[in-house]
Amino acid sequence: MSDAVPLDLEAYDRALPRKRMAAGVLFLDAGGRVLLVDPVYKATWDIPGGVVDADEAPGQAAVREVQEELGLTLPLGPLLVVDWIPPGAGSSISVASEGLMMVFDGGILAVEQVAAIVLQNTELRGWAFVGADALDDFVHDRMARRLRAAIGARQAGAAVYLENGFEPGSV
Repeated sequence: MSDAVPLDLEAYDRALPRKRMAAGVLFLDAGGRVLLVDPVYKATWDIPGGVVDADEAPGQAAVREVQEELGLTLPLGPLLVVDWIPPGAGSSISVASEGLMMVFDGGILAVEQVAAIVLQNTELRGWAFVGADALDDFVHDRMARRLRAAIGARQAGAAVYLENGFEPGSV
C-alpha cells in the first residue's frame, strides 16, 4: 500500500496558470486580399474575431464573433495559426498577460456574402479588403506577421505555430 496523499484535483486545477485567448478568422476575397475590420476601441485594424469567453471553445468564439461583428453565419475552416504572445510583448499593442491567439480559415467570401455584411456599429467603424503587401499600413506588426503566416498556412494546407508572430528560432 502506498502512503501517498490523494491529490485534490479541483484545487490543483484552480492553481494552474490561466491564459487569455482570442480567435479570429482569415477571410479572403477572390483576389486574395484579407478582410480587415476597424474596431472603435483601438487604433489599429484587425481581423474578425475576439476574446474567447470562459468555457467556450476557440472555434465557437470565432463563429460567434463573426456573427456579432459582421452579421454572417458561416462555417469555420481549419485552424491556420496558433500564436503565443508573451506578457509585455514589444509592439504598438502591449498587455500585461500572456495569451494564445488563433486564426481559423474562413475561406474566400463570395460577392453575395460580402454584400450581406452588416457591421455591429458599437464595435466596428468599417471594413476593407487589404492586400498582404499593405497589411503593415493597417495592423500592428505582430498581426501582420500572423496574417502572412496564416495566408502561407492556408496555401500549404498545414497550421503553423508562432511566438509573438515569429516561427520559433527564426529571430
